[in-house]
Amino acid sequence: MKNTLIILALLLAIPVAAETPEEAAILKVLRAAEAGWNSGDIPAYMESYWQSEELRFASGGTVSYGWQPVLERYLKRYPDRKTMGQLVFADLDVRLTGPDHAVVFGSWRLIRAEDEPHGLFTLVFRRLPAGWRIIHDHTSSAAE
Repeated sequence: MKNTLIILALLLAIPVAAETPEEAAILKVLRAAEAGWNSGDIPAYMESYWQSEELRFASGGTVSYGWQPVLERYLKRYPDRKTMGQLVFADLDVRLTGPDHAVVFGSWRLIRAEDEPHGLFTLVFRRLPAGWRIIHDHTSSAAE
């Protein structure tokens, strides 16, 4: 028992890496996107993306370029709240790659009445005048 308490005390003494302001800002963008989706507002969800023709979105074996085509893809694929479900981002790992760039790894899940599609994503963020935005999204779905 004494050894267990010593080990616990040592573990509690290990400093936890503090979230940087940049990481916090990126996570805030992702949580706002999640909230937009969960309120049924795909344009609000899309505010996390760079509004540029250079935006790159790869998923389902296809690559789309440009903010408007990505928005239209989402609107076509998720025409109503039932198909949108409840979005949950998890396992978020923000890696700053420079003062104005970051990579975010994570998982996603749509909780719907009939199913729960899920998968992984890798996002490249850039700090722009409007704030941190996704400039590249590679999302995959897990095999059921």
